[in-house]
Amino acid sequence: MTTAEPGVAAAVIVHSGRVLLIRRRVPEGDLVWQFPADAIEKGESAEQAAVRETLEETGLTVEAVKLLGERMHPKTGRLMSYTACSMVFGEAHVADNEELAEVAWVAHSEIGDYVPYGVYGPVQEYLDGAMVH
Repeated sequence: MTTAEPGVAAAVIVHSGRVLLIRRRVPEGDLVWQFPADAIEKGESAEQAAVRETLEETGLTVEAVKLLGERMHPKTGRLMSYTACSMVFGEAHVADNEELAEVAWVAHSEIGDYVPYGVYGPVQEYLDGAMVH
């Protein structure tokens, strides 16, 4: 019996009109910049995983606001869930040196430069509303 890979939870964090993106040391296909994200652990909700992963990768404490949607990722084929999160405290930095190369707070007008293949529709709609541009 084969078990499917666990779903991946992504955190969509908007603060001061910018969204947090991370760049992994080892790109996943042509995914270079992405939201903080990783596999959902057993017994964890997508929202809990997004909050945990953000802290582990970037040192930021966030809280889940709402689940924006789920899809099979067109680049990786993994089940992705996207959770809007709000900042609680901390400064975003590369907390996981093995996984991450850098972090960036990206303005709405710059998202296409970092993610040229486009952002998942419900996430883009959320960003359009949440980011002052």
